[in-house]
Amino acid sequence: MNWGVFEGLLSGVNKYSTAFGRIWLSLVFIFRLLVYLVAAERVWSDDHKDFDCNTRQPGCTNVCYDHFFPVSHIRLWALQLILVTCPSLLVLMHVAYREAKEQRLREAGGDNYRCIYPNPGKKRGGLWWTYLFSLLFKAGVDVVFLYIFYRFYKNYTLPRVVKCKLPPCPNVVDCFISRPTEKTIFTLFMVVTACVCVVLSLVEAAYLIGKR
Repeated sequence: MNWGVFEGLLSGVNKYSTAFGRIWLSLVFIFRLLVYLVAAERVWSDDHKDFDCNTRQPGCTNVCYDHFFPVSHIRLWALQLILVTCPSLLVLMHVAYREAKEQRLREAGGDNYRCIYPNPGKKRGGLWWTYLFSLLFKAGVDVVFLYIFYRFYKNYTLPRVVKCKLPPCPNVVDCFISRPTEKTIFTLFMVVTACVCVVLSLVEAAYLIGKR
């Protein structure tokens, strides 16, 4: 996946953000996107291959793996990062719409042209509501994914051994997860950074409302 697109997107919206928004962008870049690209993907690259069960029954290992890992951490994080960055696109599109409208009025008005958006990036009117919606949406996405992770993986931790008794397993078998401690550390790190991002988004929304 080409994450450069999202990097360019977030960099573009940086100039329209408040101080809290710039902190949020830095947190997403450094502590979420870079950690995901540099470390997390490699840690989870062997999750299915090295998921070992003490049985040779065909299909048992696959069934047990699907039961304990219904959705891969790495794919959930990828989806989470995509959805979290999408609201920034709405802000950029709204500013671009203002600039295009200003250009059309300038060309059509000639000498009688009257500027309606002296600063298209200033958070007034519809852009204020777009920016506020983007903050609430980003916070909501992170909260939803935190809940999903909690439902799938209790306490956000991975056990060293899991016991599986699903068919076609002949009996209760022990299955061993690859690098559970390392994966738990990365999971907790991503959970903490997501919580910090939620707080920053809510603080920025409160700041935006208070400033207005």
